[in-house]
Amino acid sequence: MTAPVALRAVSPIVVRPIAAAEHLDFVNAQPSASFLQTPAWGEVKSEWQRESIGWYDGGTLVGVGLVLYRQLPKIKRCLAYLPEGPVLDWNASDLPALLNAMTAHTRTKGAFAVRIGPPVALRSWSAETIKKAIADNGSRRLSDVPADEQRPSGQVVVEVLRSHGWRPVASEEGFAAGQPQFVFQLPLAGRNADDVLAGMNQLWRRNIKKADKLGVVVSRGNADDLACFHELYVETAQRDGFTPRPLSYFQQMFTVLLAEDPSRIRLYLAHHEGLLVAATTWVKVGRHTWYSYGASSTANREVRGSNAIQWRMIRDSIDAGADVYDLRGITETLDSDDAHIGLVQFKVGTGGQAVEYVGEWDLPVNRLIYKAFDAYMSRR
Repeated sequence: MTAPVALRAVSPIVVRPIAAAEHLDFVNAQPSASFLQTPAWGEVKSEWQRESIGWYDGGTLVGVGLVLYRQLPKIKRCLAYLPEGPVLDWNASDLPALLNAMTAHTRTKGAFAVRIGPPVALRSWSAETIKKAIADNGSRRLSDVPADEQRPSGQVVVEVLRSHGWRPVASEEGFAAGQPQFVFQLPLAGRNADDVLAGMNQLWRRNIKKADKLGVVVSRGNADDLACFHELYVETAQRDGFTPRPLSYFQQMFTVLLAEDPSRIRLYLAHHEGLLVAATTWVKVGRHTWYSYGASSTANREVRGSNAIQWRMIRDSIDAGADVYDLRGITETLDSDDAHIGLVQFKVGTGGQAVEYVGEWDLPVNRLIYKAFDAYMSRR
């Protein structure tokens, strides 16, 4: 008689709060994870309540997330938001179970909805493809142009989210709503500075050379230089028509990110004849670096401080072992009359690629409250 086969008990996925140190250890073990999913970022977003959570498969930690909770006025319900997260295996066959466990946890915290931003790409376009599309003037949006690369894993994630009740958050032109769905990235893996420079367009190479010839000096700053950065940043905001963050925001950002990891964030300053002409912040997690904030003077633009400072950050990213230098968000526009086209062309000149991510998604937990919240956000 054949002995009965023993069935292995399948442990349910459990999500529970974890210590910041455990959260950080998991992030540090990944080749790439968004800086918006580090424990310290919760301290930067001080107007939100924060929580580090972990996904456990039995006793094994298989994912982490930074959850930011924003309570609605007058009622004890909140939006649970995981910007560019959570950090888990998005190719996992049990992805629905992972997401359901997260939802169950946030429900105990009073969440009326959960918003996530899976760090999963859908497709990408080379700089050359974008350049041709702008020149042809036949396509007004990037999504109208055939992509150079499709990412099937991204489409699988979209299908899973749709089939389990998640709703895509309507994206807006510009950078006002949530995190950008379209970003511009410069691949660096296996490349040196000469190779990257050769891949830039002629205007970028000329401007880098011009800045050097005119004596633009790029240096690393520290927290004491944030006031100078902020003054230039406010000037940039006035010129470009966006609302600047206060100096205290950047001071808090540097304090908490550097406390978490002394190599996490840097400030770069470009001077010409003693005058500050450009300033930027740079962030690193794993083998991924980001250009996060930038500022430039209205005067002295002809010395090309912005090109010089970007070139320094790119070279430092190579030296730091980064596989990707991320210039962050772009809009979809390819319209030469659009106000955002200049920023698109500036980033395209680096010779990288535009990448579309799956975007942000909401799961209504309390549909009545979510409907009211959605209507309010639509009127803003």
